Amino acid sequence: MRGRRVAAPGAPRAARADYWGPVLECPDPHALARFYAELLGWELAKEDTDGAALIPPDGVAYLGFQHAPGYVRPVWPAREGEPHITMHLDFEVSDLGAAVAHALALGAEPAFHQPQPNVRVLLDPAGHPFCLYVDV
Repeated sequence: MRGRRVAAPGAPRAARADYWGPVLECPDPHALARFYAELLGWELAKEDTDGAALIPPDGVAYLGFQHAPGYVRPVWPAREGEPHITMHLDFEVSDLGAAVAHALALGAEPAFHQPQPNVRVLLDPAGHPFCLYVDV
């Protein structure tokens, strides 16, 4: 991408300037960041009045959370006249039952529709769908 610095191979994470990641809008970015930090075991890297960001143990990706006044929970599966999702997160797991139980204990909700036997669609506390799946 133009305008981005390319890090030298093996550059330490802190010296890099090529981070990337999705940002989820929500009514309480700090609470949603805590949910995903516990779910994924990621570190809270940034927190300010407007949002928060998590980073995994390695790599240059992040998961951000931004305060959105007037936020309305999306509906999945889509229903006419309701707010539709525009994206969702996927997380591969090795033990689907244990991963689902952990997410539910943290405050996730199971989605009404479950489209595949090796995938569980859950809703985070702000209503964003995310999938836990095992590769078969």
